[in-house]
Amino acid sequence: MTANENPQTQILPEDGLAGTLLGRARVPAALSPSGVAGPSPVWLCEDGVFDLSPLAPTLAQLLETGFGPDSADLGRAQRIGSVEEILRNTQAAERDESVPHFLAPVDLQAIKACGVTFVCSMLERVIEERAAGDPARAKELRGKLAEKIGGDISGVVPGSEEAESLKAALQEAGIWSQYLEVGIGPFAEVFTKSQPLSSVGPCEQVGVHPVSSWNNPEPEVVLIVDSRGKTVGATLGNDVNLRDIEGRSALLLGKAKDNNASCAIGPFIRLFDNTFSIDDVRSAEVTLEIEGEDGFALREVSPMSEISRDPLNLVEQTIGRTHQYPDGVALFTGTLFAPTQDRDNESMGFTHKEGDRVRISSPKLGALSNTVTTSDKAPEWEFGISALMRNLAARGLL
Repeated sequence: MTANENPQTQILPEDGLAGTLLGRARVPAALSPSGVAGPSPVWLCEDGVFDLSPLAPTLAQLLETGFGPDSADLGRAQRIGSVEEILRNTQAAERDESVPHFLAPVDLQAIKACGVTFVCSMLERVIEERAAGDPARAKELRGKLAEKIGGDISGVVPGSEEAESLKAALQEAGIWSQYLEVGIGPFAEVFTKSQPLSSVGPCEQVGVHPVSSWNNPEPEVVLIVDSRGKTVGATLGNDVNLRDIEGRSALLLGKAKDNNASCAIGPFIRLFDNTFSIDDVRSAEVTLEIEGEDGFALREVSPMSEISRDPLNLVEQTIGRTHQYPDGVALFTGTLFAPTQDRDNESMGFTHKEGDRVRISSPKLGALSNTVTTSDKAPEWEFGISALMRNLAARGLL
């Protein structure tokens, strides 16, 4: 971002502050009634950014109250600055700790993710598995798989009779895979992406494990779900993925997915209201842009309309009578992005390099921008649940 660019135009939704936008911000000691700095849930509006911690100490709890600008007791909220100045201070290179800056917009929620929810990425997972994490074999396998499957299977409804018939045909052809099972079978893949409070927010570094040589961002819509299983809004996320590690074995999913700074969420939660609904999620287009220090550039658009399972079905498979989350869930819905463009050598496909700038955007959700580093070089995660509880107690919020 250049000095002449307004940070609001880089991060906010295309309709600006028309919707109900919630986030989290680090409130410095000078603006805290207790004189102790710490994270607070915040509301963004035309009049500025308001600290909502007097209404609820955490964003998870705030969402449980059914927050809405028309119903909340906003007289207790404190203005901590303008949207523009706090957005500007969120840029890591320009940050002043005496001024608030935005954080990832989730705190106590479980961070879960659904995999293999788009046909394109499903087939790439099969290729990763058969290539055993070797990108050099992927191009050849991609062609062979397309030849064996034949036709368009994007319209196959997971768990349907047609899906079962396809499963039998693929098994007979000797190309059945665990990824096809969750891609077209009755049960979605739902895994733990990261721990509560561990995600990074806008303008922070995202981490790729240093052992990986074949990896990519995964731009996704993230649904925000309360403890009762009600989907209350959405935001954007980057489910950073190590293709070579998961490709060796699906049992290495934890190593491939959950590393320091490997989960980015933001910039803000947009609550469902008269400006934004679940149908907007279903029809959303998510754009991924990558710019490397080596001059490499990539831009792709993922339409949510191509998802194979309805977003609310993914929620139903994540939280319900058989599995509860008392603090709610931030649920990644899966990605269509499966990069095959060669970056360096032919047939080696795409992989990240340190310094890559990754921007994930959608018109009604804004833009989540991060810079790639390795997980051992990214700032260590130190502020966990016990630290949050101590901080809230010191601020008189518990």
